[in-house]
Amino acid sequence: MTDNSKDMTEWDRHVKRLEKLADERKQILALEGKQALDAILDHPQPNALVHSFAEEDLVFLIHDIGPEDSLDLIAMASNRQWDYIFDIESWEKDRINLSAVTQWMDLMLKADPQRFIHWAIEERPNLIEYFLFHSIELVIREHDQDPSDFEDGFITYDDIYYFRIPENKYATDAETDFKLQHQELLNKMMHLMASMDHVSYQQTLLRAAGVISAESEEEAFRLRNFRLAEKGFLPFHEAVGVFQPIRVDHLKNRKKVMQEYPEPETYVPAPVNHASMMEGDSVFSQALGKISHFNILQQLHTEFAGVCNQLAAAEQKPVRSREDLKSIVKKANAYISIGLESLIISSKTDPNASAAAAPIDDYIKTYPLIDLFRTGYGRVADMRQQAKAWQQSSWFAANGLSLSFWGERLVGAIGGLLINRPMFYDSHRRGDFYREFETAADIEQTEAVLAETMAYDRLLAAMDISDEDFETERFITCENLLMTLWARHCLDLSPGLEPIPIDLFRPFFKDLWEPGKTPPEIRESKKTDLLQWLAAESGRPEEEISKDLGNALEILFDEIAKDYGTIRTDDLDPRFVTTFMLSDD
Repeated sequence: MTDNSKDMTEWDRHVKRLEKLADERKQILALEGKQALDAILDHPQPNALVHSFAEEDLVFLIHDIGPEDSLDLIAMASNRQWDYIFDIESWEKDRINLSAVTQWMDLMLKADPQRFIHWAIEERPNLIEYFLFHSIELVIREHDQDPSDFEDGFITYDDIYYFRIPENKYATDAETDFKLQHQELLNKMMHLMASMDHVSYQQTLLRAAGVISAESEEEAFRLRNFRLAEKGFLPFHEAVGVFQPIRVDHLKNRKKVMQEYPEPETYVPAPVNHASMMEGDSVFSQALGKISHFNILQQLHTEFAGVCNQLAAAEQKPVRSREDLKSIVKKANAYISIGLESLIISSKTDPNASAAAAPIDDYIKTYPLIDLFRTGYGRVADMRQQAKAWQQSSWFAANGLSLSFWGERLVGAIGGLLINRPMFYDSHRRGDFYREFETAADIEQTEAVLAETMAYDRLLAAMDISDEDFETERFITCENLLMTLWARHCLDLSPGLEPIPIDLFRPFFKDLWEPGKTPPEIRESKKTDLLQWLAAESGRPEEEISKDLGNALEILFDEIAKDYGTIRTDDLDPRFVTTFMLSDD
C-alpha cells in the first residue's frame, strides 16, 4: 500500500465520522425541542455532538427548547458557540442590549458557573467590564477611610473594593423581575470572581471603573462584526451589497474554487436548518439534490447559510426563530434559482459555449452563490429601474394621474416594482397579494405587464386627449378612458370624457355582441373598429398597435364579455358599469 492510499484511507475514515455526525445533527434538528434535547443527552458523546453543531443551528435549537430549559445544552457548548450566542443575542443593531446580556449571562452562570467566570475574564473581558460599568458603583477604600463613611448598600469581599447596585443604573421603566434577576446575577458573579481569582477580580473592577462607554461599545461592535463576518453577517453598509446586481456575462468571469478533500483542520460544520428549510422544487434545490459528494455539499450548505445571513443583515431583520429564518431562506433560494435560470438560458444561447449544456449542479459548484443571488436579483432591479425611469417621463404622470389609473390588473404589478425592495404581485394569493419573486416565470409575467403599461402610455401620449377631461370626480382608468372615448366616437358624440347617457349607450352595447354565441363574445368587427379608431387617433400603424397591445385588448374584451355578457340591455345600470363612463341622463 502506498502512502497516498494510506492517507486516503485515513481521510475516508475521517469523512465517515463527519458524515455520521452530520446525519445525527440533521435527525436531531428535525425533532421537537424537548425530544431533541433528550436525544443529545442520550448520545454516547454528547459534548462532541454539541460542539459539532453549527453555531446558527445551536441557537435555533436553544430557542426551540427554551433558554431556561437548555442549561445542559448551554453547558456543553464550546467557547466559540458561546461567543456566537452573545454576538447574536445581545445586540440591537449597533447597540449593546444590557437586558439581553443579563439574561444570557445569567443562563451561562447557571449552566456552568466556574467556566463562565473563566470565559468572561479571559475570553470576553471587554464585555464583562462594560457590563459592570453600567451595573455597579465602585468605591476603593483608602487606608485611612472608615467603611462607615460609605453610604448604605455597599458590599466588599476584601475590605478594599466596595461595590453596590444603585437604582439609577436601571431604566425608569425597568421591570421588578429584571431588577431582581440582575441583582442576583451580579451578586453571584462578583462572589465567584473574588473567590476563584482575587487578583483578576480586583483588576477587572479597576478596568470596569475606567471604561469609556462609547469607545468600549464601538470596539466591541468592531470585534463582533469581525467574528460574524465569517458567517455572512456583515455590517449593514456592506451587507446591502447582496442587492448589487451582476449581469450574466460578468458572472461568468467570477468563479470559485471548491475542495473535494479539504484539510481536516479547516473543516467547519455546515448549518443544517438553512438548506432543510428550502420548500418546493426550485432550480437551486434540484441542483443541490444532484450532489452526493459530502465535502462539496457541506461547503455549499455553508455558503448558502452565508448568503442567508448576509441577506438578513441587509434587511436588518432579527432572525431569532426558525420562522424568521424561513422567509430569509425562501428569498435566498428564489433569487439563486432565478440567477441559475438566467445562466442556463445564457449558456444555451451563447455562440461560444459548447453544444452540450453543463449539468445544473456544475453551475453551483463553479459560481459563488452570492453572485448567483445578485444575478437573479439583478433582473428584478433592472425592471424596477426601467419602471422608475418610465414613470418619471410618462404621459400619465405628466397629466397628474395616480398609479391607480392603470386599473386593478396592471397597478398591482407596477406598484410592486416601484417600492424599494420590489415584490411580485400575485392576484391568486389570499390576503397579502405581494410576495417575493420566486421564479423566472414571475419576472417574465411582470415584464409583460410593464411592457403593456408602457405601450398603453405611449398610445395615450400620441392621442389628442385634453387634460381638462381629467377634472372629474369619476374614477378614471386607462381602460374606461379608451372605451368611453371609443364608444362616444361610435355614437357620433362630441369628443371628450363626458359620461354617455344610458339611453344612447344601450344600442351601442346591444351591437357589441356576436349573435348566438355562448358564452357571449364581442364581435370581431367591433375589435377591428377599435383598432382602426386607435390608429386614426394616435397616427400610429394598426400593425404596430396590434403588436404592442393586441393581447391586452383581447384581455379587455374578454373581461367585458365576462362581466357584462349575460346582462340584458334594458337591465344596464350606470352605477354598476365601470368599463364605460355612463350617466342616467
